[in-house]
Amino acid sequence: MSGTDEAVSRAHRAEWARVVAALTRRFGDLDLAEEAAAEAFATAVQRWPEDGVPPNPGAWLTTTANRKAIDRIRRESKRDDKHREARMVYDRGAPEPLGAIDDDRLRLIFTCCHPALAPQARVALTLRMVGGLTVAEIARAFLVRETTLEQRITRAKAKIKAARIPYRVPSAGDLPARVGGVLAVLYLVFNEGYLATGPGTDPVRLDLTAEAIRLTRLIRVLLPDDGEVAGLLALMLLTEARRTARVSSGGELVSLAEQDRGSWDAALIAEGHRLVRERLAAAAAGTPPGRYQILAAINAVHTSARDVRDTDWSQILALYDRLVRLDPSPIVVLNRAVALAELDGPEVALAAVDRLEPRLDGYHAYHATRADLLRRLGRGRESRAAYDKAIALAGNTAETAYLTRRRDQLH
Repeated sequence: MSGTDEAVSRAHRAEWARVVAALTRRFGDLDLAEEAAAEAFATAVQRWPEDGVPPNPGAWLTTTANRKAIDRIRRESKRDDKHREARMVYDRGAPEPLGAIDDDRLRLIFTCCHPALAPQARVALTLRMVGGLTVAEIARAFLVRETTLEQRITRAKAKIKAARIPYRVPSAGDLPARVGGVLAVLYLVFNEGYLATGPGTDPVRLDLTAEAIRLTRLIRVLLPDDGEVAGLLALMLLTEARRTARVSSGGELVSLAEQDRGSWDAALIAEGHRLVRERLAAAAAGTPPGRYQILAAINAVHTSARDVRDTDWSQILALYDRLVRLDPSPIVVLNRAVALAELDGPEVALAAVDRLEPRLDGYHAYHATRADLLRRLGRGRESRAAYDKAIALAGNTAETAYLTRRRDQLH
């Protein structure tokens, strides 16, 4: 990849959401914003090799996208009043701040997560419009077909336009009811960055994890007393603290048990632990923890152990038992089985995992977990077959390398 190509790639990671959000604020049309942003990046691919990378790529892209948008409006308009409308939209001054925090991307998230949209559509639309993920990447995250995701996104944008859903951060009174959908989106954006599924992407995408953390911090400013906001932030921080230890110099995923714990980010762990302690105090006072708070507590137990042998698996299993009561999804049950194996042995855990097969057969982590449990039970041929399925389904290059090595070590 040339230096210019790398510059365009970096600009896409850093500026996509800003450009789309700025155009949405100006023109009030997600379709137009996305198309004009895409055209601006395509123009950068053509122009930057000849003209050089501009000093401020974000400003260049936003200006170019604005021009592309107004050109598209004029090109598609047939009547003079449409031309006048386009000129008014393009020439007007900066709009007044529309929310408690003056951040275009946060406004865009709340627009994409409006309750008028179906929950799955909210997540898919936000991953596309704010996270900048491709339809293929989102489809992998949802375990659905690309055409299904494309339809969800198209319908969601049409609904926003038809229902005139406003582009703003909700009022203080509406925030508590709206924040749950936003947290779900940010969690998925973070997860995509933490274990990127795109075959042509880095195995860990710092741009996505950093953006998810930044926006979660902003929401915490809006809702400082919301336990789930604090829980999600703690979960992200404790997970991000391990990022540099997760991939080896050779590009292979490093399991939690094998990571160099001395390389974990102590400052992020300290902040995450502080947030977890605050939520534990609230729980002791009678406020039951939600899903993100329990997940953060599980991560706090992991990051409190100086050595994997010091891990308090009984506490982790107890936390998973509590989480299953809140969220009995097959993926939560699968993760619980990992802790179960440490306490009751791989045979008991395998029986729990095998019951999930109809619902998780297309999920690579299900087969990877089975492969490991079968390996520990000495059932090499079955373990190899499970590794083969996991490798075929895994989209992350580092994870594929790890699974391949584990399979090849079998006798």
